[in-house]
Amino acid sequence: MFVKLAVKSLLNRKGSALLTLLAMSVSIFVLLGVEHIRTQSKDSFANTVSGVDLIVGARTSSLNLLLYSVFRVGSPSNNISWQSFQAIAANPKVAWAIPISLGDSHKGYRVLGTTADYFQHFSYGKQHKLRFAQGQAFEQVFDVVLGAEVAHQLGYHLGDKLVLAHGIATTSFALHDDKPFQVVGILAPTVTPVDQTVHVSLAGIEAIHKNWQQGGATPSPSSITAGMVGLKSRMATFAVQREINNYRQEPLLAILPGVALSELWQMMGLLENTLRLISVLVLVAALLGLSAMLLASIREREREIQLLRVIGAPPWFLFLLIELEAVLISSLSIVCGATLLYLSLISLGDVLTLQFGLHVSANIFSIHSVYLLLLVILATLIAAAIPSLQAYRNRFNN
Repeated sequence: MFVKLAVKSLLNRKGSALLTLLAMSVSIFVLLGVEHIRTQSKDSFANTVSGVDLIVGARTSSLNLLLYSVFRVGSPSNNISWQSFQAIAANPKVAWAIPISLGDSHKGYRVLGTTADYFQHFSYGKQHKLRFAQGQAFEQVFDVVLGAEVAHQLGYHLGDKLVLAHGIATTSFALHDDKPFQVVGILAPTVTPVDQTVHVSLAGIEAIHKNWQQGGATPSPSSITAGMVGLKSRMATFAVQREINNYRQEPLLAILPGVALSELWQMMGLLENTLRLISVLVLVAALLGLSAMLLASIREREREIQLLRVIGAPPWFLFLLIELEAVLISSLSIVCGATLLYLSLISLGDVLTLQFGLHVSANIFSIHSVYLLLLVILATLIAAAIPSLQAYRNRFNN
């Protein structure tokens, strides 16, 4: 009966109650959306590369090395010699080593020169290996393997020809059009920078920059941009890192990708906290609107309050009635906001993946989100306390 009375009271003021419901629903949508995308982004960010124990490059900052070797952002301060990379790969503690050569592009997408070992050893997420949606790894000098987004956005298929450009600008006039590449493989989506990468062999990179004729000896690189290293034992990580950092032939830097990723995410803490603040302010504004609506409704409900007095309703009854109305509005807003967010993620999931490289799960409920919603209910009770106390005091004074 108590709940029924609260529902009828809200229906009697359905205009203002509906506007408050809409405002609360939007605030819940924003609050849950920001928190969900933030946590999903953090997980996706941390899972960009896995299974790689060390990343090796020319001596620079650890973040710069991480950005250009993993995220294809920025440029290296210097290259490392091929001889140094081979010496690192020959270390008895090293299980495998993947060379990385950057510097060219294709229609705005970075080109990565590497070896076939890249497709065998590189992993992302929770040790997920790269998979081919179509075709296979490159075998010939002018074979190319495309990331999922590159193939989708540019409409490439197996057997298509493409031309690489010198530099990383979207528009380049230094085209290597005398040596076109043929698409032999297209990788399955990974929701990592791999999807936006054009993969060719190191021999292919050398061939387009040297006067190499097909049928001649396979060119070998003189230098590479960086390398990814997997060790036989994780216990040897710091020992090998120290050896590389103290390498005498040339200045090198070895970083742990997990540590560097954590440092990079911490630098983004200001943006993360700003998004949280915005979502909280939106919720506070909606709660203040809810409190104002309930406070204004007390004057409009004089006849209802008088009727409750006649039938002998105690002061606490009016207090709980106002609080219950607020909780009903908040609960319905949570349902509406969460449903809207779920439908938005279902419909816009592909857009987020293709345009921003961000895979966001439609499962918005977790322990964290449940605690967050409980805090919203608690905040609702606090916001409704002023009008509830006003109704209580009016009843008690009369």
